[in-house]
Amino acid sequence: MLQGRRRPFLAGAGRQRYLVDLDSVRAFADQLRADHPRLDVLVNNAGVMAPPRSLSAQGHELQFASNHLGHFALTGLLLDLLTDGNDPRVVTVSSTNHRQGRLHFDDLSGERKYSPMGFYNQSKFANAVFGQELHRRLTQAGNPVRSVLAHPGYTSTNLQTSTPVAMVKMVFGHLLAPLAQPPQQGALSQLYAATAPEVKGGEFIGPDGFAELRGAPTQVQLSTAAADPHTGRRLWELSENLTGVRFRLPAVL
Repeated sequence: MLQGRRRPFLAGAGRQRYLVDLDSVRAFADQLRADHPRLDVLVNNAGVMAPPRSLSAQGHELQFASNHLGHFALTGLLLDLLTDGNDPRVVTVSSTNHRQGRLHFDDLSGERKYSPMGFYNQSKFANAVFGQELHRRLTQAGNPVRSVLAHPGYTSTNLQTSTPVAMVKMVFGHLLAPLAQPPQQGALSQLYAATAPEVKGGEFIGPDGFAELRGAPTQVQLSTAAADPHTGRRLWELSENLTGVRFRLPAVL
């Protein structure tokens, strides 16, 4: 969404199908660049959760393609517009599930073994790793863009009920539904990360309630694994190779 003088763009709900296809990401970035000389806020918010195994047009596992690779590519293609922005930020939306995730570097597409929730957790872990590695590289380069992570807690949206996997739909869409907060509340962490003057690059913003399921925005902890610089470099290099998008940022030594 582009609005007002601040010109934020939300890469989120309703745009998953575009972010899955890297050709579509490039076409969108080209159009945005033609229409706008600068960009102040990019919120990487797209989410696909626990579908049966399927592949993107480029042959990548659907959740990794939509939830991570599309965001990585879009951020890289728009970084110069953000650098010229007013108090520019990239907010990448992860999840508490990143703490259960890991990167299956030897089987990223799930060809040998696939679990709908396991690969969802992988994509959310990748979000967290990317947000931190982007922060490190921006800081080293002296770039004014702030990379911030956020998560919405457990929020009642159609993400949990749109999956055709019956067990996931029953557990997250029905059995655990009483724990969920309304979408208006769930959006506060992302909005705070995108707009609050006191938010610093590298911070992770989530709800302050029990188990970070609901509540007001506050700074929360990233998993130790997601903050590991070696994992960050490895995912970054892999993502550049898979998307063909190169950031003009030095690697962190």
